[in-house]
Amino acid sequence: MESFYFRKLDVYQNAKKMSRYVCSLVKNFPADERFGLCSQLRRAAMSVPINIAEGFGRFSSKEKAHFIEIAFGSLTEILCELELSLDEKYITNEEFDEAENQIIVISKQLSRLRSSIVSNGDSNLK
Repeated sequence: MESFYFRKLDVYQNAKKMSRYVCSLVKNFPADERFGLCSQLRRAAMSVPINIAEGFGRFSSKEKAHFIEIAFGSLTEILCELELSLDEKYITNEEFDEAENQIIVISKQLSRLRSSIVSNGDSNLK
């Protein structure tokens, strides 16, 4: 049995990719946003794969589902923060669209994963 099963999940791999992308975007933000929007975006982006991993470190399906919900909440936070970044012209429309597309894919994957955890329990997710 693979003890770190979450590493094999497409949603985890996609969340890491999205996190790297968002972190690359904030490198171009103004210096005065370093402790504001940059910090918030980095934390939220890293929170998605971290919460997926943490959920799979829990023993009950209820706890797993809870951490998937936290990851989903972080995704919506990222989308809002990216919209604010776009409004401030810190990112381009193309950069926003790329990030939004990644967020849409991940949100669908998280939703399916949560549904699977809730309906099947832990039998398929060990």
